Amino acid sequence: MASATDARYGQKESSDQNFDYMFKILIIGNSSVGKTSFLFRYADDSFTPAFVSTVGIDFKVKTIYRNDKRIKLQIWDTAGQERYRTITTAYYRGAMGFILMYDITNEESFSAVQDWSTQIKTYSWDNAQVLLVGNKCDMEDERIVAAERGRQLAEHLGFEFFEASAKDNINVKQTFERLVDIICEKMSESLDTADPAVTGAKQGPQLTEQPAPPHQDCAC
Repeated sequence: MASATDARYGQKESSDQNFDYMFKILIIGNSSVGKTSFLFRYADDSFTPAFVSTVGIDFKVKTIYRNDKRIKLQIWDTAGQERYRTITTAYYRGAMGFILMYDITNEESFSAVQDWSTQIKTYSWDNAQVLLVGNKCDMEDERIVAAERGRQLAEHLGFEFFEASAKDNINVKQTFERLVDIICEKMSESLDTADPAVTGAKQGPQLTEQPAPPHQDCAC
């Protein structure tokens, strides 16, 4: 869970309203696919090989500039274990983007992508944007899931596709930036619809929110 330092940081971020948009993004997928490492690499540019299972859900905040707009990202790192599913799916509501992740060395995590996709459709708003990410492409010698299989599945599901490595910092920043760009594109198309998920994005982050009842392929 978030540390006291993170809590203080969150309070500071809550009081900072100097931004154009706030996007809530979730990283989902089976346990041990590298979701936490992916988030830490992007938010802090750090990586640790030690695996510590996420308990429930955690988040980090990062502010970026895209198309002359200051965008605050509230990125939620979700637990992959089944016992936390009720907790984590409650956070899907209001998410504007998802990074659906599998491990290229783990067939089971790839097979679960369809189920995770169904959960997004079930629990999130209809226009949430999704990128499919095959993580750990630095482990080419242990690869089980071919890149083409990931690309074909993404095409079937209507998602864009990246292979990435949190360890070697391959396509991490590009993944987040592409997701933000897609969200911005959809927002510009939907401004006249007054969708609450869009209009509410400018109201500032709710960091104490409680859950309610062209890109490159990995060439490792």
